[in-house]
Amino acid sequence: MNQTPINVTRSSMPDFEEYCSEIRELWDTRFLTNMGSKHLQLEKELKTYLNTPNITLFTNGHLALENIITAMGLHGEIITSPFTFASTTHAIVRCGCTPVFCDINPVDYTIDVTKIEPLITEKTVAILPIHVYGNLCDIEAIEAIAKRHSLKVIYDAAHTFGETRNGISSANFGDASMFSFHATKVFHTIEGGAVCYADDTLKTKLNDLKNFGIHGPESVPDVGGNAKLNEFCAAMGLCNLRHLEGEIEKRRQVYDRYLSLLSGVSGIRLNQIQPGVHSNYGYFPVVFDGYRYSRDEVFDLLASENIIARKYFYPITNAFDCYKGIPGFDPSSTPVARHIAEHTLCLPMFADLSLSDVERICSLILR
Repeated sequence: MNQTPINVTRSSMPDFEEYCSEIRELWDTRFLTNMGSKHLQLEKELKTYLNTPNITLFTNGHLALENIITAMGLHGEIITSPFTFASTTHAIVRCGCTPVFCDINPVDYTIDVTKIEPLITEKTVAILPIHVYGNLCDIEAIEAIAKRHSLKVIYDAAHTFGETRNGISSANFGDASMFSFHATKVFHTIEGGAVCYADDTLKTKLNDLKNFGIHGPESVPDVGGNAKLNEFCAAMGLCNLRHLEGEIEKRRQVYDRYLSLLSGVSGIRLNQIQPGVHSNYGYFPVVFDGYRYSRDEVFDLLASENIIARKYFYPITNAFDCYKGIPGFDPSSTPVARHIAEHTLCLPMFADLSLSDVERICSLILR
């Protein structure tokens, strides 16, 4: 066994000296949180980078999602898909809403827009689609459905930071888009997240929700919690944003090498970049369907060589133990999502992954 593990991802980080330089002033000001200078600077730079009218930062993407649902005053059923990370479904439930699960399409693994409208009832208040592996949902179809039924659209855009389609940022689709800045993401702030939105009036509400509803030392006109991004995390984001395009280019080279080695193999289906999309190359999912090894066998084979791939997303969220027996949480109702979840493996993908390691991983799969 190779003694040096290759994990499914590895956090990009700036030079140690660069980060130390970025946080040096914090030792002078001792202003470590509560939306200080680093927070405000990062918010400004991200607004420019994403070319979005409004952005609010949070301590993580999950709270960003919960707070935008709350800020919009949503109460009722929210149509979503179960092929996602736990956070998406949990956020809906924790906000007192009911997730209604729509299946995904087998091509790009995003919500199947042909199956949304039959799920709409008088209780439906929103659609919460998930961009998956950098694949953008069918934006136009979802917008048309939402307009016909007067529904809000919130995108879980955790996988599409920095992506554009035909020059339009993924931050600007729907009524709002949530991003995660977790350490495993293409762009990260160690922990962090944001929501981008078109409605200017949401800004005050979101700031209230993330800062106890406090407007001043003696003024607390709203009820809120604590979801502020601290200065050290914001400083990491400022450093990482400077190097982001270079990191994405390194990821592209890894993606291209995987693609060249695994394309055209019977029983192996690879994710293709969508037309018009400038990808961030965040993930390299492989569907093993009819291949001589099953997904689980490939997972075990790689693990025996200290290569840690990930069954992502598995299980689908409507199969979670915590929801067992609850009406509406039935994985058999979304057979495509269940099938893809049972056959997909995300291979190691990060900027510093050497091309020789990519070749070794592929040779193990193909041997």
